[in-house]
Amino acid sequence: MVAVRPADAETALTRRDASHNVVLLYGPDVGLVSERAAALVKRTLPDAHDPFALVRLEGEDLASDPRRLMDETRTIGLFGGERVVWVRAGSRNIVPALEPVLAEPCETLVVVEAGDLKRGAALRSLCENSPRALAIGCYADSERDLARLVDAMLAEEGLSIARDARELLVSLIGGDRLASRGEIAKLALYAKGSGTVSLDDVRTIVGDASALALDDVVDNALAGDAPAALAALVKAFGAASRPDAILGALERALAGLHVMALAVAAGGAPGRVVEQARPPVHFSRKGKMEAALRRIGPDACLRLLLLVDDAVLAGRRNAALSAAICERTVLQVAQFGQSRRRAQG
Repeated sequence: MVAVRPADAETALTRRDASHNVVLLYGPDVGLVSERAAALVKRTLPDAHDPFALVRLEGEDLASDPRRLMDETRTIGLFGGERVVWVRAGSRNIVPALEPVLAEPCETLVVVEAGDLKRGAALRSLCENSPRALAIGCYADSERDLARLVDAMLAEEGLSIARDARELLVSLIGGDRLASRGEIAKLALYAKGSGTVSLDDVRTIVGDASALALDDVVDNALAGDAPAALAALVKAFGAASRPDAILGALERALAGLHVMALAVAAGGAPGRVVEQARPPVHFSRKGKMEAALRRIGPDACLRLLLLVDDAVLAGRRNAALSAAICERTVLQVAQFGQSRRRAQG
């Protein structure tokens, strides 16, 4: 039984025993499946563009003609050397085509790309239970895997990356290996020649600009930095964020802040409360949240929640003024308590 653990996948592919003439790559990370298949083919064939050495087949081809795979694996190359049959299974059943190939030794390497095969799926079970096959699951990268990928790709372009920038970048990518590579490559092109990728570079290039702009509006408003909150609001509008979406984000943040404010009122230190928050507060936002907890108590949170809720309703009743209502509300939250402190001073 040769089912390879995800952590051992790269080692198994690099040190593949020639007796494992079928390699099944499957899993939810389609980009990683494709990347590993391409890398394995490239390691096996000096010239992956040689049509006599590499044969590409679709699952549909084998579903309609199962004997085709057996014929291809038994064909001798015109100029000798190794041969590879690269199969993209898709949703078709290729088990009948693969069974005779696994029944006896074969010198041709068969690389099979498949989707997210559950345990017990016919194709996965066939390969896991065959001594002539490797079955390798491809799952989303861990944070450590992504950090290594970031460092390696940027190093190829003569770039390093600041620690806070790497942490933010890793938090924004990772769902799909090819998509992650695309984002890192885009970032490397933007930062080319600068030597080091900064936090601002990541925020400018990678991920959802509107989501990052919303975070800036909310964080600066809660922290009491009115100029920064208004500047972020301009960016949010420029990224096509709707006024109701901005107020909704502010409302949700205030609800979360209320829970943390209760913990501070009970004697907790703001820094520790933020560290223990659930869901966790992203590292780049922790300073703003601590500042917010130092200026806004539980009762103030409730008053501000009512203020924002009224603004949401007013914006819905008068769409033409929704942007102005949003701006006024963000400013009111950012300046909350300042007039009282000035009067006391």
